[in-house]
Amino acid sequence: MENKIQTDIITLPIEGMTCASCVLRIEKALKKLDGVQDAVVNLATEQAQVRIDPSKVKFEQLKAAVEKIGYQVIEPKIEKFEIKSVFDREKEKQFQKLTNDLKFAVIFTIPIFIISMLMMLQSFQNALGNLIRYVPSFLFILTTPVVFKSGKRFFRAAYNNFKHFSTDMNTLVAVGTGSAYLYSTVATFFPSLVGLNFHQTHLEIYFDTTAVIITLILFGRWLEAKSKSRTSSAIKKLIGLKPQRANVVRNNQEVSIKIDELKINDIVIVRPGERIPADGFIINGSSSVDESMITGESIPVEKKEGDKVIGGTINLSGSFHFRVSATGTKSILGQIIKLVEEAQASKAPIQNLADKIASVFVPIVILIAIITFAGWLISGSTFSTSLIHFVAVLIIACPCALGLATPTALIVGTGIGADNGILIKNAQSLELTHKLTDLVLDKTGTITEGKPAVEDIIFIDESNKEYNLRLIISTENKSEHPVAKAISQYGKENQIQIIESDKFQYKVGAGVEAHFGEDICFVGNENLMIENDIDFSSYKELIYKLSSNGKMVIYAGINSKPVALISISDPIKKSSKEAIEKIKSSGINVIMITGDSEETARNIAEKIEIDKYFARVLPDEKARIVMNLKGENKIVGMVGDGINDAPALAQADVSIAMSAGTDIAMETADITLMKNDLMDVYRAIRLSHLTIKAIKQNLFWAFIYNVVGIPLAAFGLLNPMIAAAAMSLSSVSVVTNSLRIRKKNL
Repeated sequence: MENKIQTDIITLPIEGMTCASCVLRIEKALKKLDGVQDAVVNLATEQAQVRIDPSKVKFEQLKAAVEKIGYQVIEPKIEKFEIKSVFDREKEKQFQKLTNDLKFAVIFTIPIFIISMLMMLQSFQNALGNLIRYVPSFLFILTTPVVFKSGKRFFRAAYNNFKHFSTDMNTLVAVGTGSAYLYSTVATFFPSLVGLNFHQTHLEIYFDTTAVIITLILFGRWLEAKSKSRTSSAIKKLIGLKPQRANVVRNNQEVSIKIDELKINDIVIVRPGERIPADGFIINGSSSVDESMITGESIPVEKKEGDKVIGGTINLSGSFHFRVSATGTKSILGQIIKLVEEAQASKAPIQNLADKIASVFVPIVILIAIITFAGWLISGSTFSTSLIHFVAVLIIACPCALGLATPTALIVGTGIGADNGILIKNAQSLELTHKLTDLVLDKTGTITEGKPAVEDIIFIDESNKEYNLRLIISTENKSEHPVAKAISQYGKENQIQIIESDKFQYKVGAGVEAHFGEDICFVGNENLMIENDIDFSSYKELIYKLSSNGKMVIYAGINSKPVALISISDPIKKSSKEAIEKIKSSGINVIMITGDSEETARNIAEKIEIDKYFARVLPDEKARIVMNLKGENKIVGMVGDGINDAPALAQADVSIAMSAGTDIAMETADITLMKNDLMDVYRAIRLSHLTIKAIKQNLFWAFIYNVVGIPLAAFGLLNPMIAAAAMSLSSVSVVTNSLRIRKKNL
């Protein structure tokens, strides 16, 4: 018999990752260990999923490998009676430290920037007189805390990278701000070393550059950390859908037990308004169940003996007994939780372009600066002259523009999105949205309104139409059923006067009955009509026509006569068709998925001109459809609003949720649309196009300055003052170009 290798999957929460370079380094370090079969590091969730052979490698070895290269592993455990894990609390602590560092930097940077700008005015210089010689020292005093307190994280990370012969965005920031700060400090206290005197010093210091860049980069990190802090809440809310207790029959008695104590084949009692605690099959009773959290469909499902019920769904009316068929992770809700967990832990398909550039750019620049310094010394120049050229190379190569190229455009882009009700959780989703090839749309609540509404009331007997309509509306006005509410709403909109009934009775799984003097009104399904000898057989063709067009048909009879057929549907949102046309015009394939019937799906698809759709789709199937599309090397977006959409949202490359939907869909999604308008999906795609275009332009211009400026500085044709001016100009051009996005129409 062939021996199978035992495998375990260990999740390592990792602190200290900042970019794609960190991800690659940690994966490489873990994969080197004997017994590690695979390692996938997720920057967004700050975790590594490591598949291991437990007989060869242990948690301690994995932890040591990660910490050896400068990162920290937090032990993934949940403490007793605590909701938050150790890692959650550590992340909160780190976020608070980041917030404090940012506030500290802002407090000092504002006066540094103002003073530096004023120093450019001749009138301000004249007003200071001899005091001007103390300005550089004062700016040094203000800048030093920004560098060594707020900016300490960059220099510490850069040092760790240096020890392991690697570079990342921290190296860029450290080299840029460090060179500017070092040169400015030397120019302030030892001006002669760089060929200056005290009268020139105030013109050639760059403390403002140092402080402003550190503050801006910290602000970007703060925005990123804030969005990451919410990634785990979707799982917690899903788990919160499970009821805490269940009423079961044990030894012919009803007993309340904890949900974790439920077993297969237990008999569970469910009363009106209660959540169903597990999956199973009804053995006694009937009811109406709200399954919208699973199917996404707003119309409740009538359940009778032999029908399946799903854990986490809500029993609206009636009581029933059911036999448990699945609990915990085996239940449908458990599988949804598992799917979301796995999708959120998987590796994002995008890497930051600036990080890739930094890994090559920074070492080359440092090498050029060293060669420049050595070359001028060897050629006979003084140490002071060589140092000037060395610093000039570093300053012109200071990657401020490169570091600002992506974050400034993303900050502007996400800000514009927020102004338009498009909330973007992370930068990666904004970057990836413009590459979408396929967009999957959930029907209910996304394309349609997500709630039942009366489309038409077809009267069989027109002779007493007004009175009959009043009886129908008055009958449904007493019921709490969602369909009854839709009919009642129709009455309100058409100003139908209510008649008080003498007697009202709810028929579980069938409909309602109300007495008005000598008249008895019945509103419900076909079974209710049959039970009360109301014959609708002559209207089968009309009923079939309505049903085949995806409508729900409600029957209304008075006394023993058929009176009306009420057509119930989930109306299409006004903007859906136009939005889909615009999305398709962007070159994106649009696909609709729904848990509803084939007839309903086809009817909706034809109206909004969608060629491809999937009907009767369950949550795991929605996620599988997204995975299959991704398996065809497509970049897939998913738009939804329900719990049932959460696995597919988590699995998609870009997930978009309607804010009117469940909190879980919003927490799982990368982008939330506050106006619940499908047109905003198109606007989000256009915003992504504009933002990425600005980023590419920014990176191009950032490099032009370096490509032209570095050779000039190396050959002594550019002194540090001009280099700093060029560097500042490149940063200004990048920020200005990013702000141009605001002038574009979404």
